[in-house]
Amino acid sequence: MAKEDLLTLDGLIDEIFPDGRFGVRLENDHRIIAYTAGRMRRFRIRSVVGDAVRVEMTPYDLSKGRIVYRERGAGPAGSGPRKGNR
Repeated sequence: MAKEDLLTLDGLIDEIFPDGRFGVRLENDHRIIAYTAGRMRRFRIRSVVGDAVRVEMTPYDLSKGRIVYRERGAGPAGSGPRKGNR
Protein backbone atom coordinates (compact mmCIF):
# COMPACT_ATOMS: atom_id res chain seq x y z
CA MET A 1 0.00 0.00 0.00
CA ALA A 2 1.45 3.36 -0.99
CA LYS A 3 1.76 6.22 1.45
CA GLU A 4 -0.96 8.20 -0.35
CA ASP A 5 -3.56 5.39 -0.24
CA LEU A 6 -6.57 6.19 1.92
CA LEU A 7 -9.35 3.97 3.22
CA THR A 8 -12.85 5.29 2.53
CA LEU A 9 -15.61 4.04 4.84
CA ASP A 10 -19.23 4.96 5.54
CA GLY A 11 -20.56 5.72 8.99
CA LEU A 12 -23.01 7.65 11.17
CA ILE A 13 -22.25 10.63 13.40
CA ASP A 14 -23.15 9.70 16.98
CA GLU A 15 -21.49 12.48 19.00
CA ILE A 16 -20.32 16.06 18.49
CA PHE A 17 -17.14 17.33 20.16
CA PRO A 18 -15.78 20.89 20.36
CA ASP A 19 -13.44 22.24 17.69
CA GLY A 20 -15.17 20.63 14.70
CA ARG A 21 -14.63 17.02 15.71
CA PHE A 22 -17.21 14.24 15.63
CA GLY A 23 -17.59 10.75 17.01
CA VAL A 24 -18.41 8.46 14.08
CA ARG A 25 -19.68 4.87 14.25
CA LEU A 26 -18.43 3.10 11.11
CA GLU A 27 -20.37 0.46 9.20
CA ASN A 28 -18.06 -2.24 10.62
CA ASP A 29 -19.12 -1.12 14.15
CA HIS A 30 -15.81 0.59 15.04
CA ARG A 31 -15.91 4.06 16.60
CA ILE A 32 -13.48 6.79 15.53
CA ILE A 33 -12.90 10.50 16.01
CA ALA A 34 -13.23 12.47 12.76
CA TYR A 35 -12.86 16.10 11.75
CA THR A 36 -14.48 17.96 8.87
CA ALA A 37 -12.52 18.39 5.67
CA GLY A 38 -11.48 21.88 4.61
CA ARG A 39 -13.90 22.00 1.69
CA MET A 40 -16.81 21.17 4.01
CA ARG A 41 -15.75 24.02 6.30
CA ARG A 42 -15.34 26.39 3.37
CA PHE A 43 -18.86 25.76 2.06
CA ARG A 44 -20.33 25.68 5.61
CA ILE A 45 -21.74 22.17 5.35
CA ARG A 46 -23.20 21.41 8.76
CA SER A 47 -23.29 17.93 10.24
CA VAL A 48 -25.53 16.82 13.10
CA VAL A 49 -25.99 13.63 15.10
CA GLY A 50 -27.52 10.94 12.90
CA ASP A 51 -26.05 12.12 9.58
CA ALA A 52 -24.60 9.47 7.29
CA VAL A 53 -21.05 10.46 6.29
CA ARG A 54 -18.13 9.18 4.25
CA VAL A 55 -14.82 9.11 6.12
CA GLU A 56 -11.26 8.89 4.77
CA MET A 57 -8.67 7.24 6.99
CA THR A 58 -4.97 6.57 6.68
CA PRO A 59 -3.88 2.95 7.19
CA TYR A 60 -1.32 4.15 9.75
CA ASP A 61 -3.85 5.41 12.34
CA LEU A 62 -7.22 3.66 12.28
CA SER A 63 -8.64 5.63 15.21
CA LYS A 64 -8.88 8.99 13.42
CA GLY A 65 -10.38 10.13 10.14
CA ARG A 66 -11.57 13.02 7.99
CA ILE A 67 -15.22 13.53 7.00
CA VAL A 68 -15.23 14.22 3.28
CA TYR A 69 -18.92 13.83 2.38
CA ARG A 70 -22.28 14.11 4.13
CA GLU A 71 -25.10 12.11 2.54
CA ARG A 72 -28.09 14.16 1.43
CA GLY A 73 -31.42 13.53 3.09
CA ALA A 74 -29.96 11.70 6.07
CA GLY A 75 -30.34 14.63 8.47
CA PRO A 76 -33.33 15.75 10.51
CA ALA A 77 -36.47 17.06 8.79
CA GLY A 78 -36.97 20.80 8.37
CA SER A 79 -33.46 21.67 7.30
CA GLY A 80 -34.39 23.78 4.29
CA PRO A 81 -32.56 26.71 2.76
CA ARG A 82 -31.42 29.47 5.09
CA LYS A 83 -32.96 32.92 4.99
CA GLY A 84 -31.23 36.21 5.60
CA ASN A 85 -28.26 38.21 4.43
CA ARG A 86 -24.96 36.60 3.72
